[in-house]
Amino acid sequence: MKNILAWLLPTPAGNNLAGSKLPIYVFAVIAVISTVRSFIHLLSADGGAGSIAGMDLSAGGAGIIFSFALWGSSQLVLALLQIVVLFRYRSLVPLMYVLLIAESLLRVLVGHIKPVTFSHTPPGAYQNYLYPLLALVMLVMSCNGYRDDARNNRARKN
Repeated sequence: MKNILAWLLPTPAGNNLAGSKLPIYVFAVIAVISTVRSFIHLLSADGGAGSIAGMDLSAGGAGIIFSFALWGSSQLVLALLQIVVLFRYRSLVPLMYVLLIAESLLRVLVGHIKPVTFSHTPPGAYQNYLYPLLALVMLVMSCNGYRDDARNNRARKN
């Protein structure tokens, strides 16, 4: 457990991630998508609720649009954190993948607990199933780099 925490919460948090660079590149794409998605929810006239998600806004539309804009502001905060990690604290990329898995799975759970009717499947619905799998693969890849780095450090001490 101690090794997992050291890997997810390194002391100090630096700008190096051992192993493959693929998890960083994939994380960069995710950060860009998160930023674009948040601005769509914040700046689109309907918050993307009707135009993208296909929700019926005829009854209670203002509340739905408001909720989507609030969601966009939360997404923007997370996207800014992703960008900071990407450029300054790359050693925290594995932690960000854990958070991405948790967020995606929680959205799927909310969708099952509080189902909503859409006129078509919104793009985010696919993302909710793709992101956890992608993040898990990238998490494992970044873990392998951590293990290799830890093994090399132990070998240097001996």
